[in-house]
Amino acid sequence: MKSNDGNRIRLQPMWRKVAYGGRQPGYDDNYTDESFLEEMVMNANVVKRDLLKVMIDSVSISQYLCIVALVVSTWTLTLNLDIDEATLLKLDVGLLLVGFSVLLLTTCPFSLKLLTKYVLNISFFISGLYVLAPIYHTLTRSISSDSIWALAVSLLLVHLFLHDYSGSTIRPPGALNNPKLTSNISLNASIVASVLVASRLPSRLHVFAIMLFSLQVFLFAPLITFCVKKYHFRLHLLFSFALMVVTLSVTYQLHRMFFILLLSLLVFISVVCPYWLIRIQEYKFEINGPWDEAKLCFDITE
Repeated sequence: MKSNDGNRIRLQPMWRKVAYGGRQPGYDDNYTDESFLEEMVMNANVVKRDLLKVMIDSVSISQYLCIVALVVSTWTLTLNLDIDEATLLKLDVGLLLVGFSVLLLTTCPFSLKLLTKYVLNISFFISGLYVLAPIYHTLTRSISSDSIWALAVSLLLVHLFLHDYSGSTIRPPGALNNPKLTSNISLNASIVASVLVASRLPSRLHVFAIMLFSLQVFLFAPLITFCVKKYHFRLHLLFSFALMVVTLSVTYQLHRMFFILLLSLLVFISVVCPYWLIRIQEYKFEINGPWDEAKLCFDITE
């Protein structure tokens, strides 16, 4: 009996690791030998991050938060009639010229065709907005102000939560990919919030001016900042820090509580969150081995 058992063990085929070979004779379907864990690797894909680099990467979030804070400050001053429609129109023209110049300077190569395309698109955009201004003016006449403010704040929070801080709301020149779905939802939320705020203004020219200002910021400011960042990263950092200083000074004069809230958010995003991310990296544990799914090494759309 012992001799027969020994012969049967010697005749049993050697187990092999086969991905799609089916069950091997003499072994269970879930059988693995001692060599199965030899290829296990721990923390192979874990990226070691530097605190300064993470803080620099968070500047884009702080920058856009300041942009939204400036928009809210402008809305508040306009609703309080501290800014008239003539001043708003001058601000719109100045922003349009500055943004248009930065976009052309940071776009390589510059072409007359691209310039003509931008001029035509902006002309159609302003003309359509002027025609729709009377509709926006009377859009929420039957809705209470408390409901308008609550909905506008909620839409701005949705806008900040879904905004693509690493890209642009519209496709930059020469880019191959369109903006993400969440970026489009974020943009729509900001536009609806702008319409709600504009509908509480006293005149149609006020509505046109504040809508033009809001859409310039929400549509084109992410594109401008993206082009500046791509063109020169140090210029992007300089612009971001200057924007933070201007925003904090404006909010300080507008309302002290708004200033404290914005300053706390900037410190939390730029300092606390990067430090928090670095600290939790030491607790990250990832294992890789032969049980992982295969990953394509090429683009499936090619």
